[in-house]
Amino acid sequence: MEQVKSNSEVVAEIYRNAQLALTSISDIMPAVEDGDIREEIMREHEEYERICSEAAHLAMKYDLDLKEPNPIKKAMMWSAIKMGTANDNSSQNIAQMMIRGTVNGITSLKTSLSDGEKVMDTEVKKLLTELISIEERFEKKLKKFL
Repeated sequence: MEQVKSNSEVVAEIYRNAQLALTSISDIMPAVEDGDIREEIMREHEEYERICSEAAHLAMKYDLDLKEPNPIKKAMMWSAIKMGTANDNSSQNIAQMMIRGTVNGITSLKTSLSDGEKVMDTEVKKLLTELISIEERFEKKLKKFL
């Protein structure tokens, strides 16, 4: 049976995805010493903030009360980042960690696109495909640090 996601579910997922990315960036930034990767991660942070804002605007249209990501998931991400950077805060390791998170986001978002593409409002689909494109671009840029 085909799963169809509503516009509200997709908007909530876009927001949650971008919020998790912002949280991850905030958690990893204290360990980032290299200026080049720091600049790239800060550019990503700005894009995710913009996406969050646009998702919040769409949420108002759909009368959707956006929820912050699960605190347990956030705590698990924080501990994974701290453990992952404790002994190795090289640009290569930071990039690998960021790429893993980005790929997880892309996978989730592409699933939502295929699940709701036929019934999704144009502006929801536009924001979803924009976030997918942004994350694919981030993945490509981060691979330069490997």
